[in-house]
Amino acid sequence: MTDSTDPENRLFDWYRTYIGEPDARTDVYLGFGLFFGGIALGVLALVLFFWGSLAEPRTDPYFARIGPAYTLGMLSLPMAMIGIVTLLPVEKKAHYAAAAGGVVNLAAVVWFNVAYPADWNGYGADQTMEVVSVYAIGLTVVVGSTGAALVAHQLAQATPNPSDIEAADDGEDEEETISEEQIEQDIESAMEGVDMSWGGVEKHEGRKISFNTDTDIDASAFDVEAETDRSTGVDAQVQGLRQMKGGDTKTATSESTVDDQTAKLNELRQQKRQEDAEAETADGSGLLGRLRSMIGLN
Repeated sequence: MTDSTDPENRLFDWYRTYIGEPDARTDVYLGFGLFFGGIALGVLALVLFFWGSLAEPRTDPYFARIGPAYTLGMLSLPMAMIGIVTLLPVEKKAHYAAAAGGVVNLAAVVWFNVAYPADWNGYGADQTMEVVSVYAIGLTVVVGSTGAALVAHQLAQATPNPSDIEAADDGEDEEETISEEQIEQDIESAMEGVDMSWGGVEKHEGRKISFNTDTDIDASAFDVEAETDRSTGVDAQVQGLRQMKGGDTKTATSESTVDDQTAKLNELRQQKRQEDAEAETADGSGLLGRLRSMIGLN
């Protein structure tokens, strides 16, 4: 870490604001130098390119301006990205990868200056494809290392340091306890003034229906005992579950035969006939007795 003797200049202020505390002064100066140097080369390449486009194509003034414009433009982008990797506090692997990609780009730039303009863009041996391929490989390595460095830095910023984590409070808040008496008092106060009937339904003063009859009603049929079916064991319970699921159907069969049922039916018919005959006899005797009493024979 830097000590208090580090110069408090603008570069260190930017570094502390956007990245963090610098590990070494070299990283700050070299990183910002490469970054701003790459931007400056890009601006200069753009100016030379527009200036060269004003000259007549494929003349000496044209090549004298366009050649340096291409060279500076090819160097500007890798240079700025390598500066970003240098500024970020990442592992050395990212620095080595960015440096390797920069070396490949530098080789492509040298090859371009050898081939341009005699063997470039359809003229001479035309080494355009080879130079562009080598430059693309180097630029891919530089861009990949820069992206990995940025992601690693963002993850490091999102992860809190152990010193930033506050210790959990050991003292737990005491929970408020409520007694049953308080609950009953709350219920009574809430239900005060409400007249409830059985079942929890609020009582309503309305009309009442009452029955008053002098006729004696046989209430013996009303006293029906509930039929209770209790299981006698585990087997019976299993059988009941099967019947509920529909897997087993309970079938009731009659033990009596057809002859027995026919005999009982005949017996019921005879009994009905006897009852009808007795009723007719009783009605006839009753009527005859009334006539005798009216005549005065009795």
